Amino acid sequence: MLDLIGDATDAGWSVRGACRELELGEVRAWRWIERRAAGDLADRAPGGSPMHGLLDDEVAEIIALYHEWGDVDRSHRKLAYRGSYLERVWVSPASVRRVLAAHGLALHPPPRPGRSLRQPFPDWVEYRPNQIWIYDTTHFTRAAVAVTVIEDLVSRKWIADIVSAEETSTQIEIVFTDALAVEGLLARVEARADGLIDPTVDDPARPVLLAVSDNGPQMTSGSTREFMALCAIAQHFGRPGTPTDQAWIESFFGHIKNEFPHLCTIADPAVLRAELAVVRRHYNGTRLHAGIGYVTPDDEHEGRGPAIRKAREAGLEAARIRRLTYHRNRPQQQPDRRPDDVG
Repeated sequence: MLDLIGDATDAGWSVRGACRELELGEVRAWRWIERRAAGDLADRAPGGSPMHGLLDDEVAEIIALYHEWGDVDRSHRKLAYRGSYLERVWVSPASVRRVLAAHGLALHPPPRPGRSLRQPFPDWVEYRPNQIWIYDTTHFTRAAVAVTVIEDLVSRKWIADIVSAEETSTQIEIVFTDALAVEGLLARVEARADGLIDPTVDDPARPVLLAVSDNGPQMTSGSTREFMALCAIAQHFGRPGTPTDQAWIESFFGHIKNEFPHLCTIADPAVLRAELAVVRRHYNGTRLHAGIGYVTPDDEHEGRGPAIRKAREAGLEAARIRRLTYHRNRPQQQPDRRPDDVG
């Protein structure tokens, strides 16, 4: 930069004019020139002599903490708090990190868990109603009860629910029995139970449906597994700590509590049970669901959804043609010209 200023002054420029073109402060330029003349242009170490700098005994304590507790804490933040916890040194985590870096010491944090992939549904599953059910439990704290709901993952129909103060395999068995009865699948379950099968042959048509859930204890218990096997229902579990694997039912609970907030204020379980029945009829038969093309879950579950969506597309096209025909055949009225119009 100083060489550029020197070349400019040799060409007849003033120092001020050269600094203006280079967008450099004139005072700074003169300071650099004086430092170069004194042979002191090299950058100095940053920080100078701060009044709050660490003392030698504090640096020694930090290094000692590293050797004693580094394999346990494995974090500069924990080491900083370890020092005050042991009443040996009081420093910030940033100070610990700077001291360790200055002495070439490195902590070894535990490895992060690898990214897992959601397991796909089995190949025998067809994406149609009554093939994939998803279920989960939510809590209504005011009534001190838990509600387990079964939803059809494809049609988003709210099939069955149970309100109980407990969360065990018993509630799972009851709500699934109710759901199978509502959907008329008990006969298929009984036929599978009475039929003779070869357990050594992998029959893809053997399961009646797939039940999707998280890894809650009532879902993974041995009693639930035995009941599902007896009903020829295959189980599919999401990844631990990954609620997005059950996004359908999590979204369902969110909408129910957000759109019907009075449910969270009910203190009587019997009243809550009655209100849930009313909400379920509204959810299945009246509320348009965005996830299935803005039809009701009952429409999608009973096969009317595709026809309703196609009818809307046809209606939109007919309305578009009607508007075009009307405006093309209607004489266009020219707006009155104003005195300030141009052209």
